[in-house]
Amino acid sequence: MPRVSLSSITVALALTVGVLGAIGPRANLVVSNAVVAPDGFKRDAIVVNGLFPSPLITGKKGDRFQLNVIDKLTNHTMLKTTSIHWHGFFQEGTNWADGPAFVNQCPIASGHSFLYDFHVPDQAGTFWYHSHLSTQYCDGLRGPMVVYDPKDPQAHLYDVDNESTVITLADWYHVAARLGPKFPLGAQATLINGRGRSADTPAAQLAVINVQRGKRYRFRLVSLSCDPNHTFSVDGHNLTIIEVDGINSKPLTVDSVQIFAAQRYSFVLNANQPVDNYWIRADPNFGTTGFAGGVNSAILRYKGAPSAEPTTTQAPSVNPLVETNLHPLTSMRVPGRPVPGGVDKAINLAFDFNGTNFFINNATFIPPTVPVLLQILSGAHTAQDLLPPGAVYPLPAHSSIELTLPATSLAPGTPHPFHLHGHVFAVVRSAGSTSYNYVDPIFRDVVSTGTPAAGDNVTIRFRTDNPGPWFLHCHIEFHLDAGFAVVLAEDIPDVKAVNPVPKAWSNLCPIYDKLGSDDL
Repeated sequence: MPRVSLSSITVALALTVGVLGAIGPRANLVVSNAVVAPDGFKRDAIVVNGLFPSPLITGKKGDRFQLNVIDKLTNHTMLKTTSIHWHGFFQEGTNWADGPAFVNQCPIASGHSFLYDFHVPDQAGTFWYHSHLSTQYCDGLRGPMVVYDPKDPQAHLYDVDNESTVITLADWYHVAARLGPKFPLGAQATLINGRGRSADTPAAQLAVINVQRGKRYRFRLVSLSCDPNHTFSVDGHNLTIIEVDGINSKPLTVDSVQIFAAQRYSFVLNANQPVDNYWIRADPNFGTTGFAGGVNSAILRYKGAPSAEPTTTQAPSVNPLVETNLHPLTSMRVPGRPVPGGVDKAINLAFDFNGTNFFINNATFIPPTVPVLLQILSGAHTAQDLLPPGAVYPLPAHSSIELTLPATSLAPGTPHPFHLHGHVFAVVRSAGSTSYNYVDPIFRDVVSTGTPAAGDNVTIRFRTDNPGPWFLHCHIEFHLDAGFAVVLAEDIPDVKAVNPVPKAWSNLCPIYDKLGSDDL
Protein backbone atom coordinates (compact mmCIF):
# COMPACT_ATOMS: atom_id res chain seq x y z
CA MET A 1 0.00 0.00 0.00
CA PRO A 2 1.20 3.59 -0.49
CA ARG A 3 3.24 4.84 2.45
CA VAL A 4 4.16 8.22 3.76
CA SER A 5 7.39 8.65 5.63
CA LEU A 6 6.64 8.03 9.26
CA SER A 7 10.05 6.93 10.47
CA SER A 8 10.11 9.49 13.25
CA ILE A 9 7.01 8.00 14.85
CA THR A 10 7.40 4.36 13.94
CA VAL A 11 6.02 2.22 16.71
CA ALA A 12 8.19 -0.64 17.83
CA LEU A 13 6.69 -4.10 18.04
CA ALA A 14 7.14 -3.87 21.78
CA LEU A 15 4.24 -1.41 21.84
CA THR A 16 1.71 -3.90 20.49
CA VAL A 17 1.80 -6.19 23.51
CA GLY A 18 -1.74 -5.70 24.70
CA VAL A 19 -3.61 -3.53 27.13
CA LEU A 20 -1.26 -3.02 30.06
CA GLY A 21 -0.71 0.53 31.25
CA ALA A 22 -4.22 1.88 31.75
CA ILE A 23 -5.09 5.56 31.67
CA GLY A 24 -8.11 7.53 32.87
CA PRO A 25 -10.58 8.71 33.93
CA ARG A 26 -8.74 11.93 32.99
CA ALA A 27 -6.25 11.60 30.15
CA ASN A 28 -4.83 13.05 26.97
CA LEU A 29 -5.29 10.84 23.93
CA VAL A 30 -2.79 11.78 21.23
CA VAL A 31 -4.01 10.34 17.93
CA SER A 32 -1.28 9.97 15.32
CA ASN A 33 0.00 7.80 12.49
CA ALA A 34 2.74 5.20 12.81
CA VAL A 35 4.00 1.99 11.30
CA VAL A 36 2.91 -1.06 13.28
CA ALA A 37 3.31 -4.78 12.76
CA PRO A 38 1.00 -6.54 15.25
CA ASP A 39 1.00 -9.71 13.12
CA GLY A 40 4.54 -9.30 11.78
CA PHE A 41 3.46 -7.36 8.67
CA LYS A 42 4.40 -3.67 8.67
CA ARG A 43 1.76 -1.16 7.66
CA ASP A 44 0.81 2.43 8.35
CA ALA A 45 -1.88 2.70 11.00
CA ILE A 46 -3.43 4.95 13.62
CA VAL A 47 -2.14 4.82 17.18
CA VAL A 48 -3.23 6.46 20.44
CA ASN A 49 -0.43 7.65 22.72
CA GLY A 50 1.88 5.62 20.47
CA LEU A 51 0.01 2.38 21.12
CA PHE A 52 -1.98 -0.16 19.16
CA PRO A 53 -4.48 -1.36 20.25
CA SER A 54 -5.42 1.98 21.80
CA PRO A 55 -4.66 2.03 25.55
CA LEU A 56 -7.07 0.69 28.14
CA ILE A 57 -9.07 3.50 29.75
CA THR A 58 -10.35 2.80 33.25
CA GLY A 59 -12.43 4.49 35.89
CA LYS A 60 -14.89 3.75 38.66
CA LYS A 61 -18.66 3.90 38.77
CA GLY A 62 -19.61 7.50 39.44
CA ASP A 63 -16.49 8.98 37.84
CA ARG A 64 -16.32 11.99 35.58
CA PHE A 65 -14.34 11.14 32.44
CA GLN A 66 -12.33 13.95 30.87
CA LEU A 67 -10.68 12.62 27.74
CA ASN A 68 -8.82 15.19 25.70
CA VAL A 69 -8.36 14.00 22.11
CA ILE A 70 -5.37 15.63 20.41
CA ASP A 71 -5.38 15.08 16.65
CA LYS A 72 -1.90 14.76 15.15
CA LEU A 73 -2.92 12.66 12.15
CA THR A 74 -0.93 13.22 8.96
CA ASN A 75 -1.96 10.37 6.64
CA HIS A 76 -4.87 11.39 4.43
CA THR A 77 -5.53 7.80 3.25
CA MET A 78 -6.82 7.03 6.77
CA LEU A 79 -8.32 10.52 7.18
CA LYS A 80 -6.64 13.34 9.10
CA THR A 81 -9.76 14.33 11.02
CA THR A 82 -11.25 12.11 13.71
CA SER A 83 -14.14 11.69 16.14
CA ILE A 84 -14.34 9.22 19.03
CA HIS A 85 -17.30 7.28 20.38
CA TRP A 86 -17.28 5.96 23.95
CA HIS A 87 -19.22 2.79 23.24
CA GLY A 88 -21.93 1.80 25.69
CA PHE A 89 -22.10 4.98 27.75
CA PHE A 90 -25.51 6.63 28.00
CA GLN A 91 -24.18 10.21 27.78
CA GLU A 92 -27.23 11.56 29.63
CA GLY A 93 -27.06 15.32 29.28
CA THR A 94 -23.92 15.09 27.12
CA ASN A 95 -25.27 13.93 23.77
CA TRP A 96 -22.64 16.22 22.19
CA ALA A 97 -19.90 13.94 23.61
CA ASP A 98 -21.22 10.69 22.11
CA GLY A 99 -18.85 10.95 19.16
CA PRO A 100 -20.46 9.85 15.86
CA ALA A 101 -19.32 12.24 13.14
CA PHE A 102 -22.15 14.23 11.53
CA VAL A 103 -24.69 12.88 14.02
CA ASN A 104 -23.40 14.38 17.28
CA GLN A 105 -20.47 16.53 16.16
CA CYS A 106 -18.22 17.63 13.34
CA PRO A 107 -14.87 15.79 13.26
CA ILE A 108 -11.79 17.18 15.03
CA ALA A 109 -9.30 18.68 12.58
CA SER A 110 -5.63 17.69 12.58
CA GLY A 111 -3.66 20.13 14.68
CA HIS A 112 -6.63 20.64 17.02
CA SER A 113 -7.96 18.99 20.15
CA PHE A 114 -11.33 18.40 21.76
CA LEU A 115 -12.28 17.49 25.32
CA TYR A 116 -14.89 14.78 25.79
CA ASP A 117 -16.24 15.50 29.27
CA PHE A 118 -18.96 13.20 30.59
CA HIS A 119 -20.18 11.56 33.79
CA VAL A 120 -20.81 7.85 34.37
CA PRO A 121 -23.10 7.99 37.41
CA ASP A 122 -24.78 4.60 37.26
CA GLN A 123 -22.93 2.36 34.83
CA ALA A 124 -20.16 -0.16 35.40
CA GLY A 125 -18.74 -2.96 33.32
CA THR A 126 -16.86 -3.47 30.07
CA PHE A 127 -16.98 -0.89 27.30
CA TRP A 128 -14.72 0.34 24.51
CA TYR A 129 -13.91 3.37 22.42
CA HIS A 130 -13.26 3.85 18.75
CA SER A 131 -13.24 6.33 15.91
CA HIS A 132 -16.74 7.00 14.64
CA LEU A 133 -15.75 8.54 11.33
CA SER A 134 -16.08 6.49 8.14
CA THR A 135 -14.05 3.24 8.44
CA GLN A 136 -11.25 4.84 10.43
CA TYR A 137 -11.33 2.54 13.45
CA CYS A 138 -10.39 -0.42 11.24
CA ASP A 139 -6.99 1.23 10.83
CA GLY A 140 -6.23 1.18 14.54
CA LEU A 141 -8.21 3.71 16.57
CA ARG A 142 -9.96 1.21 18.84
CA GLY A 143 -9.36 0.20 22.44
CA PRO A 144 -11.00 -1.19 25.60
CA MET A 145 -12.60 0.75 28.43
CA VAL A 146 -13.54 -0.57 31.87
CA VAL A 147 -15.60 1.02 34.62
CA TYR A 148 -15.09 -0.82 37.89
CA ASP A 149 -17.79 -1.12 40.53
CA PRO A 150 -16.28 -1.08 44.04
CA LYS A 151 -19.51 -2.76 45.19
CA ASP A 152 -19.74 -5.31 42.37
CA PRO A 153 -22.53 -7.70 43.44
CA GLN A 154 -20.67 -10.64 41.84
CA ALA A 155 -17.21 -9.92 43.25
CA HIS A 156 -17.40 -13.10 45.32
CA LEU A 157 -17.21 -15.15 42.12
CA TYR A 158 -13.64 -14.16 41.19
CA ASP A 159 -10.26 -13.37 42.70
CA VAL A 160 -8.58 -11.33 39.96
CA ASP A 161 -9.99 -8.47 37.84
CA ASN A 162 -7.40 -6.01 36.57
CA GLU A 163 -5.61 -4.75 33.46
CA SER A 164 -4.21 -8.22 32.79
CA THR A 165 -7.69 -9.76 32.50
CA VAL A 166 -8.92 -7.61 29.60
CA ILE A 167 -8.97 -9.56 26.31
CA THR A 168 -9.46 -7.69 23.06
CA LEU A 169 -10.32 -9.27 19.70
CA ALA A 170 -9.65 -7.36 16.48
CA ASP A 171 -9.73 -8.14 12.80
CA TRP A 172 -6.58 -6.82 11.12
CA TYR A 173 -6.08 -5.92 7.48
CA HIS A 174 -2.82 -5.43 5.57
CA VAL A 175 -4.34 -2.61 3.51
CA ALA A 176 -5.87 0.59 4.88
CA ALA A 177 -9.66 0.45 4.91
CA ARG A 178 -10.18 3.25 2.39
CA LEU A 179 -7.63 1.73 -0.02
CA GLY A 180 -8.98 -1.82 0.08
CA PRO A 181 -12.23 -3.31 -1.20
CA LYS A 182 -15.48 -1.59 -0.21
CA PHE A 183 -16.57 -4.89 1.36
CA PRO A 184 -13.46 -6.95 2.27
CA LEU A 185 -13.66 -10.72 1.94
CA GLY A 186 -11.94 -11.27 5.26
CA ALA A 187 -9.15 -10.01 7.49
CA GLN A 188 -5.57 -11.14 7.18
CA ALA A 189 -5.30 -11.81 10.92
CA THR A 190 -7.22 -11.96 14.17
CA LEU A 191 -5.41 -10.04 16.89
CA ILE A 192 -5.90 -11.09 20.49
CA ASN A 193 -4.60 -8.37 22.80
CA GLY A 194 -2.91 -6.82 19.80
CA ARG A 195 -1.00 -9.85 18.57
CA GLY A 196 -1.67 -12.52 16.00
CA ARG A 197 -0.50 -14.36 12.93
CA SER A 198 -1.48 -14.25 9.30
CA ALA A 199 -0.93 -16.83 6.59
CA ASP A 200 2.12 -14.77 5.57
CA THR A 201 3.57 -14.37 9.07
CA PRO A 202 3.55 -17.82 10.71
CA ALA A 203 6.32 -16.93 13.16
CA ALA A 204 4.71 -13.77 14.58
CA GLN A 205 4.43 -13.58 18.36
CA LEU A 206 1.19 -14.51 20.03
CA ALA A 207 -0.34 -12.90 23.09
CA VAL A 208 0.20 -14.72 26.39
CA ILE A 209 -2.34 -14.44 29.19
CA ASN A 210 -0.91 -15.57 32.52
CA VAL A 211 -2.86 -17.30 35.28
CA GLN A 212 -2.04 -19.04 38.53
CA ARG A 213 -3.56 -22.40 39.35
CA GLY A 214 -6.29 -22.18 41.99
CA LYS A 215 -7.35 -18.61 41.22
CA ARG A 216 -10.56 -17.44 39.54
CA TYR A 217 -10.22 -14.72 36.92
CA ARG A 218 -12.77 -12.23 35.66
CA PHE A 219 -11.82 -11.89 32.01
CA ARG A 220 -13.37 -9.01 30.10
CA LEU A 221 -13.76 -10.02 26.46
CA VAL A 222 -14.12 -7.06 24.09
CA SER A 223 -14.84 -7.32 20.39
CA LEU A 224 -13.06 -4.45 18.65
CA SER A 225 -14.06 -6.02 15.34
CA CYS A 226 -14.79 -4.03 12.19
CA ASP A 227 -16.59 -6.92 10.56
CA PRO A 228 -16.43 -10.62 11.55
CA ASN A 229 -17.93 -12.21 14.61
CA HIS A 230 -15.65 -14.59 16.47
CA THR A 231 -16.27 -17.89 18.24
CA PHE A 232 -14.18 -17.66 21.39
CA SER A 233 -13.09 -20.56 23.60
CA VAL A 234 -10.25 -21.67 25.87
CA ASP A 235 -9.13 -25.28 25.59
CA GLY A 236 -9.96 -27.31 28.69
CA HIS A 237 -11.87 -24.53 30.46
CA ASN A 238 -15.47 -23.43 30.88
CA LEU A 239 -16.46 -19.77 30.85
CA THR A 240 -19.04 -18.44 33.31
CA ILE A 241 -20.61 -15.28 31.89
CA ILE A 242 -21.48 -12.62 34.50
CA GLU A 243 -21.76 -9.42 32.43
CA VAL A 244 -23.15 -8.56 28.98
CA ASP A 245 -22.43 -5.14 27.41
CA GLY A 246 -22.22 -3.43 30.80
CA ILE A 247 -25.22 -5.28 32.31
CA ASN A 248 -24.66 -7.69 35.20
CA SER A 249 -26.11 -11.06 34.25
CA LYS A 250 -26.99 -14.20 36.14
CA PRO A 251 -24.00 -16.56 35.99
CA LEU A 252 -24.20 -18.76 32.90
CA THR A 253 -21.57 -21.41 32.24
CA VAL A 254 -20.72 -22.11 28.60
CA ASP A 255 -17.82 -23.63 26.67
CA SER A 256 -17.81 -21.19 23.75
CA VAL A 257 -19.03 -17.67 22.99
CA GLN A 258 -19.97 -16.27 19.60
CA ILE A 259 -19.20 -12.58 20.05
CA PHE A 260 -20.33 -10.09 17.43
CA ALA A 261 -18.62 -6.85 16.49
CA ALA A 262 -18.72 -4.37 19.39
CA GLN A 263 -20.17 -6.79 21.97
CA ARG A 264 -18.56 -7.42 25.37
CA TYR A 265 -18.76 -10.24 27.90
CA SER A 266 -17.22 -10.74 31.31
CA PHE A 267 -16.64 -14.37 32.14
CA VAL A 268 -15.09 -16.11 35.12
CA LEU A 269 -12.42 -18.67 34.29
CA ASN A 270 -11.41 -21.01 37.09
CA ALA A 271 -7.73 -21.88 36.64
CA ASN A 272 -8.26 -25.38 38.01
CA GLN A 273 -6.60 -27.44 35.28
CA PRO A 274 -3.11 -29.01 35.36
CA VAL A 275 -0.29 -26.48 35.05
CA ASP A 276 0.30 -26.18 31.30
CA ASN A 277 -0.22 -23.97 28.25
CA TYR A 278 -3.71 -23.92 26.70
CA TRP A 279 -4.87 -22.50 23.38
CA ILE A 280 -7.17 -19.48 23.46
CA ARG A 281 -9.17 -19.49 20.22
CA ALA A 282 -11.13 -16.78 18.38
CA ASP A 283 -12.32 -18.13 15.04
CA PRO A 284 -13.82 -15.51 12.68
CA ASN A 285 -16.96 -16.43 10.75
CA PHE A 286 -15.18 -15.78 7.45
CA GLY A 287 -11.77 -14.89 6.05
CA THR A 288 -8.73 -16.67 7.51
CA THR A 289 -10.52 -19.31 9.60
CA GLY A 290 -9.32 -22.26 11.67
CA PHE A 291 -6.18 -22.48 13.78
CA ALA A 292 -3.47 -23.94 11.54
CA GLY A 293 -0.09 -22.59 12.51
CA GLY A 294 -1.48 -20.62 15.44
CA VAL A 295 -3.72 -18.20 13.52
CA ASN A 296 -6.72 -16.83 15.43
CA SER A 297 -5.05 -17.88 18.66
CA ALA A 298 -3.38 -16.78 21.89
CA ILE A 299 -1.90 -18.68 24.84
CA LEU A 300 -3.27 -19.18 28.34
CA ARG A 301 -0.17 -19.92 30.43
CA TYR A 302 -0.31 -21.24 33.96
CA LYS A 303 2.42 -20.10 36.32
CA GLY A 304 5.08 -22.79 36.23
CA ALA A 305 4.35 -23.90 32.68
CA PRO A 306 7.19 -23.73 30.13
CA SER A 307 7.42 -20.81 27.68
CA ALA A 308 6.16 -22.92 24.81
CA GLU A 309 3.18 -23.08 22.51
CA PRO A 310 0.30 -25.26 23.70
CA THR A 311 -0.26 -28.77 22.44
CA THR A 312 -3.89 -28.87 23.60
CA THR A 313 -6.67 -29.84 21.22
CA GLN A 314 -10.07 -28.26 20.83
CA ALA A 315 -13.00 -30.34 22.05
CA PRO A 316 -16.30 -29.92 20.21
CA SER A 317 -18.46 -27.24 21.81
CA VAL A 318 -21.35 -28.93 23.60
CA ASN A 319 -22.56 -25.93 25.60
CA PRO A 320 -22.27 -22.80 23.46
CA LEU A 321 -23.67 -19.46 24.53
CA VAL A 322 -27.33 -19.04 23.54
CA GLU A 323 -28.55 -15.47 23.96
CA THR A 324 -31.98 -16.49 25.29
CA ASN A 325 -30.20 -18.16 28.25
CA LEU A 326 -28.84 -14.79 29.40
CA HIS A 327 -30.83 -12.92 32.06
CA PRO A 328 -30.13 -9.76 34.07
CA LEU A 329 -28.77 -10.35 37.58
CA THR A 330 -31.39 -8.03 39.04
CA SER A 331 -34.85 -7.55 37.60
CA MET A 332 -35.10 -5.03 34.74
CA ARG A 333 -38.58 -4.03 33.61
CA VAL A 334 -39.31 -4.54 29.94
CA PRO A 335 -41.07 -1.46 28.51
CA GLY A 336 -44.59 -1.87 27.14
CA ARG A 337 -47.10 -4.69 27.33
CA PRO A 338 -46.30 -8.41 26.93
CA VAL A 339 -47.48 -8.75 23.33
CA PRO A 340 -45.75 -8.00 20.00
CA GLY A 341 -46.28 -4.34 19.19
CA GLY A 342 -47.52 -3.62 22.70
CA VAL A 343 -45.70 -0.30 23.00
CA ASP A 344 -46.32 3.42 22.51
CA LYS A 345 -44.42 3.41 19.23
CA ALA A 346 -43.42 0.38 17.15
CA ILE A 347 -41.10 0.69 14.15
CA ASN A 348 -40.21 -2.02 11.67
CA LEU A 349 -36.82 -1.58 10.01
CA ALA A 350 -36.82 -3.15 6.53
CA PHE A 351 -33.29 -3.77 5.22
CA ASP A 352 -32.21 -3.59 1.59
CA PHE A 353 -29.06 -3.28 -0.56
CA ASN A 354 -28.52 -2.08 -4.11
CA GLY A 355 -25.01 -3.42 -4.70
CA THR A 356 -23.38 -0.27 -3.34
CA ASN A 357 -25.44 1.04 -0.43
CA PHE A 358 -27.57 -0.43 2.35
CA PHE A 359 -31.05 0.94 3.02
CA ILE A 360 -33.42 0.97 5.98
CA ASN A 361 -37.04 1.62 5.02
CA ASN A 362 -35.84 2.79 1.59
CA ALA A 363 -33.37 5.38 2.94
CA THR A 364 -29.59 5.14 3.05
CA PHE A 365 -27.64 7.15 5.61
CA ILE A 366 -25.50 9.75 3.86
CA PRO A 367 -23.71 11.87 6.48
CA PRO A 368 -25.26 15.36 6.47
CA THR A 369 -23.00 18.40 6.27
CA VAL A 370 -24.57 19.72 9.48
CA PRO A 371 -24.59 17.22 12.39
CA VAL A 372 -28.08 16.09 13.41
CA LEU A 373 -27.61 17.48 16.93
CA LEU A 374 -26.71 20.89 15.50
CA GLN A 375 -29.74 20.75 13.18
CA ILE A 376 -31.97 20.17 16.22
CA LEU A 377 -30.30 22.92 18.24
CA SER A 378 -30.81 25.23 15.25
CA GLY A 379 -34.56 24.61 15.22
CA ALA A 380 -35.19 21.63 12.93
CA HIS A 381 -37.73 19.50 14.78
CA THR A 382 -39.61 17.34 12.28
CA ALA A 383 -38.65 14.32 10.20
CA GLN A 384 -39.26 16.42 7.08
CA ASP A 385 -36.79 19.08 8.24
CA LEU A 386 -34.04 16.77 9.50
CA LEU A 387 -31.29 15.42 7.26
CA PRO A 388 -30.46 12.97 5.81
CA PRO A 389 -33.93 12.50 4.27
CA GLY A 390 -35.84 9.50 5.58
CA ALA A 391 -33.09 8.46 7.98
CA VAL A 392 -34.05 10.48 11.08
CA TYR A 393 -36.91 9.17 13.23
CA PRO A 394 -38.32 11.53 15.89
CA LEU A 395 -39.37 9.61 19.02
CA PRO A 396 -41.76 10.89 21.72
CA ALA A 397 -40.52 11.43 25.28
CA HIS A 398 -41.15 8.98 28.13
CA SER A 399 -42.48 6.32 25.76
CA SER A 400 -41.99 2.62 25.19
CA ILE A 401 -40.38 1.88 21.82
CA GLU A 402 -40.22 -1.44 19.96
CA LEU A 403 -37.93 -2.00 16.99
CA THR A 404 -38.20 -5.08 14.78
CA LEU A 405 -35.19 -5.90 12.60
CA PRO A 406 -36.16 -8.80 10.33
CA ALA A 407 -33.28 -10.61 8.68
CA THR A 408 -33.50 -10.69 4.91
CA SER A 409 -31.55 -12.01 1.95
CA LEU A 410 -31.97 -8.52 0.47
CA ALA A 411 -29.25 -7.30 2.88
CA PRO A 412 -26.22 -9.60 2.40
CA GLY A 413 -23.47 -10.08 4.95
CA THR A 414 -25.63 -11.50 7.73
CA PRO A 415 -25.70 -11.68 10.67
CA HIS A 416 -25.72 -7.89 11.04
CA PRO A 417 -24.93 -6.74 14.62
CA PHE A 418 -26.99 -3.64 15.42
CA HIS A 419 -25.96 -1.06 18.03
CA LEU A 420 -28.14 1.60 19.62
CA HIS A 421 -26.37 4.60 21.15
CA GLY A 422 -27.56 6.20 24.39
CA HIS A 423 -29.32 3.10 25.72
CA VAL A 424 -29.38 -0.54 26.53
CA PHE A 425 -32.40 -2.38 25.20
CA ALA A 426 -34.36 -5.50 26.11
CA VAL A 427 -33.86 -8.27 23.55
CA VAL A 428 -37.42 -9.60 23.64
CA ARG A 429 -36.80 -11.83 20.61
CA SER A 430 -33.29 -13.09 19.88
CA ALA A 431 -31.68 -14.40 16.72
CA GLY A 432 -32.26 -18.15 16.46
CA SER A 433 -35.48 -17.95 18.46
CA THR A 434 -39.13 -17.49 17.56
CA SER A 435 -40.28 -16.93 21.14
CA TYR A 436 -40.79 -13.61 22.92
CA ASN A 437 -39.58 -12.93 26.46
CA TYR A 438 -41.19 -9.95 28.18
CA VAL A 439 -40.25 -11.11 31.69
CA ASP A 440 -36.48 -11.38 32.03
CA PRO A 441 -34.67 -10.99 28.69
CA ILE A 442 -31.10 -9.77 28.62
CA PHE A 443 -30.56 -6.05 28.10
CA ARG A 444 -27.57 -5.08 25.96
CA ASP A 445 -26.43 -2.45 23.43
CA VAL A 446 -25.38 -4.62 20.44
CA VAL A 447 -27.52 -7.47 19.14
CA SER A 448 -27.14 -9.92 16.30
CA THR A 449 -30.07 -9.61 13.91
CA GLY A 450 -29.58 -13.20 12.77
CA THR A 451 -30.14 -14.78 9.38
CA PRO A 452 -32.96 -15.08 6.87
CA ALA A 453 -32.47 -18.87 6.83
CA ALA A 454 -33.57 -18.95 10.48
CA GLY A 455 -36.53 -16.68 9.81
CA ASP A 456 -35.16 -14.24 12.37
CA ASN A 457 -37.11 -11.15 13.41
CA VAL A 458 -35.03 -9.78 16.26
CA THR A 459 -37.12 -7.47 18.42
CA ILE A 460 -35.82 -4.96 20.94
CA ARG A 461 -37.44 -2.51 23.35
CA PHE A 462 -36.30 0.56 25.24
CA ARG A 463 -37.76 3.64 26.91
CA THR A 464 -37.17 7.19 25.68
CA ASP A 465 -35.64 8.67 28.83
CA ASN A 466 -32.53 10.26 27.25
CA PRO A 467 -33.20 13.26 24.97
CA GLY A 468 -30.99 13.58 21.92
CA PRO A 469 -30.25 12.13 18.50
CA TRP A 470 -28.90 8.60 18.91
CA PHE A 471 -27.36 6.53 16.13
CA LEU A 472 -28.74 3.06 15.41
CA HIS A 473 -26.56 1.16 12.97
CA CYS A 474 -24.96 -2.03 11.80
CA HIS A 475 -21.60 -2.34 13.58
CA ILE A 476 -19.95 -3.98 10.60
CA GLU A 477 -18.01 -0.85 9.78
CA PHE A 478 -18.01 -1.38 6.03
CA HIS A 479 -21.82 -1.68 6.10
CA LEU A 480 -22.20 1.47 8.22
CA ASP A 481 -19.98 3.32 5.74
CA ALA A 482 -22.41 2.16 3.03
CA GLY A 483 -25.34 3.81 4.79
CA PHE A 484 -26.67 1.02 7.05
CA ALA A 485 -27.98 3.34 9.78
CA VAL A 486 -30.74 5.60 11.03
CA VAL A 487 -30.86 8.28 13.72
CA LEU A 488 -33.43 8.05 16.49
CA ALA A 489 -34.11 11.65 17.52
CA GLU A 490 -35.44 11.27 21.03
CA ASP A 491 -37.63 13.87 22.74
CA ILE A 492 -36.61 16.65 20.33
CA PRO A 493 -38.27 19.51 22.28
CA ASP A 494 -36.08 18.84 25.33
CA VAL A 495 -32.77 18.20 23.56
CA LYS A 496 -31.45 21.76 23.87
CA ALA A 497 -32.26 22.23 27.55
CA VAL A 498 -30.95 18.81 28.58
CA ASN A 499 -27.71 18.89 26.54
CA PRO A 500 -25.96 22.25 26.94
CA VAL A 501 -23.00 22.28 24.55
CA PRO A 502 -19.53 23.66 25.34
CA LYS A 503 -18.05 26.42 23.19
CA ALA A 504 -15.35 24.04 21.93
CA TRP A 505 -18.09 21.84 20.49
CA SER A 506 -19.66 24.81 18.68
CA ASN A 507 -16.24 25.61 17.18
CA LEU A 508 -15.77 22.14 15.64
CA CYS A 509 -17.94 22.68 12.56
CA PRO A 510 -16.57 26.10 11.55
CA ILE A 511 -13.02 24.68 11.75
CA TYR A 512 -13.95 21.50 9.87
CA ASP A 513 -15.88 23.32 7.18
CA LYS A 514 -12.79 25.37 6.25
CA LEU A 515 -10.62 22.28 5.60
CA GLY A 516 -9.43 21.43 2.12
CA SER A 517 -10.10 17.97 0.73
CA ASP A 518 -6.57 16.77 1.58
CA ASP A 519 -7.06 17.69 5.23
CA LEU A 520 -10.34 15.86 5.87
